[in-house]
Amino acid sequence: MSFPAALTLSGIRLYQRHISPRKGFSCAHAALHGGESCSAAVARIVREDGLRKGRARIAARFGACRRAHNVLHAGSPLAFGTAGPRVRGVCCCGPIPIPIRCG
Repeated sequence: MSFPAALTLSGIRLYQRHISPRKGFSCAHAALHGGESCSAAVARIVREDGLRKGRARIAARFGACRRAHNVLHAGSPLAFGTAGPRVRGVCCCGPIPIPIRCG
C-alpha cells in the first residue's frame, strides 16, 4: 500500500473514531439508502483499488451522496421558512466530505 493511501486510511479512521461520533449524523447517502457511510465506502475503495486507481469510484460515491442530499432536501418546507424536519448531512461536492447543517 502506498504512503498516500495509508495516510488517507489513517485520516478516515481518525475521522470515524473521533469526529463522526460527535457530529450526530451520517452522510446523506447512508441516510437515504442505508448501508455504509461515505467514509466507510471510501476506505473500502482505497483498500481495494488504492488511492490513485480508486479516484473515479471515490468521485462517483461523492456524486451519489450529493444527489442523495438533493433528494433529502427536495421540497423541504424549510426553503419557504416554515417549520419542518432539519436534515443534516455531509456536503460531498469535493474530494473530502465536509460535515454541514442544512436548513
